[in-house]
Amino acid sequence: MSRGSSNSDAGSREPSSSAGEGSFPALYLDGLTNQKHRVTVVPSASLDITGDGVSVAAWCYDDIRRADGPHGVLRLRNAAAAEFARLEVSEPTAQAWLQDLCKRLDGEGAAGHVSTARIVAWSLAAAASLLAVIWFGVPIIAAQLTGLVPLSWEKRLGEATDTQVRAIFGGRSCASAEGGAALTKLVSTLQAAAGLPIPLQPVVLDSSVANAFALPGGKIYILNGLIGKAESPDELAGLLAHELGHVAHRDGLRRLIQDSGTGFFAGLLLGDVTGGAMLASAGRVALRAAYSRETEANADRYAIALMEKLGRSPKPMGDLLLRISDPEKDNPLSIFATHPLREDRLAMLAAAARAPTGTPLLLFGEWRALKAICE
Repeated sequence: MSRGSSNSDAGSREPSSSAGEGSFPALYLDGLTNQKHRVTVVPSASLDITGDGVSVAAWCYDDIRRADGPHGVLRLRNAAAAEFARLEVSEPTAQAWLQDLCKRLDGEGAAGHVSTARIVAWSLAAAASLLAVIWFGVPIIAAQLTGLVPLSWEKRLGEATDTQVRAIFGGRSCASAEGGAALTKLVSTLQAAAGLPIPLQPVVLDSSVANAFALPGGKIYILNGLIGKAESPDELAGLLAHELGHVAHRDGLRRLIQDSGTGFFAGLLLGDVTGGAMLASAGRVALRAAYSRETEANADRYAIALMEKLGRSPKPMGDLLLRISDPEKDNPLSIFATHPLREDRLAMLAAAARAPTGTPLLLFGEWRALKAICE
């Protein structure tokens, strides 16, 4: 056959084949069915494919690309033909000839060929997707998973982290008889008004840091530095009511799941709520990550409603926060590390100020005993 066209200057190599001079056998898939057809391929002005003497297709050489195929087989695709149309050539001589004729065999769109720009684009898209999942998806998933965790598991989790939290603050708890009784009275009054289904477990730790925080399951830790800064039962009660808000909304558990990922929830399902990895994770979450603005606002609103229900003013809570803000603001273990103090928080508490009408939360002697609980 004549090989004078612009696409047929491949040299003197021609495949030997019984199908006729300058032709060779191949297998053809039309892209519409999964059946392979035996065809004869004749390289001319284009790659002519015939079956049973009938023209099946004519592929322009510039449109032919390499496709993934088995070892020893040259599998081709046509960028201008049906998406899944393929031509499989097994003869080595025919393969070599086609590689000369198809100048763009390994060009863009060929198997194994991806442009640098496309790789960069895919990488950026993958990174953006991952960030979107972390930023938007994880909090949503954590909120959904939180509702599936039984309260009994949440309580066991809080108990598992108790030793670690105590060690961080020196390990010594304060439990004088009169001071402990006053604290129990204060917390019980708040819990009764809140109607929480989780029994609260308040603990005073002998630390000069001004802080109070709640762990999953109703564990509430009050550091003696905070008691020392408080000037009235209402100031301390307001902050405790705020922590009760976190307990009621299960904020600690949700934050723990969010920080630890679904692997933590898998551990919960397997009953591993006291494993070393989980215990370490819970301790870090309790003392490191700050709550979101929305979460803090919800806990503040809970505290305001609870104090008003008791006939007490929420404003003293803001007074206490403002008083300790300067000396404690740079302390990584202070209340401001996990509960950022913002102007809108203080404004909300100030706007809820009211004259107290309810019974005092503690008598003078009880308050004095609570102030001296660590002495």
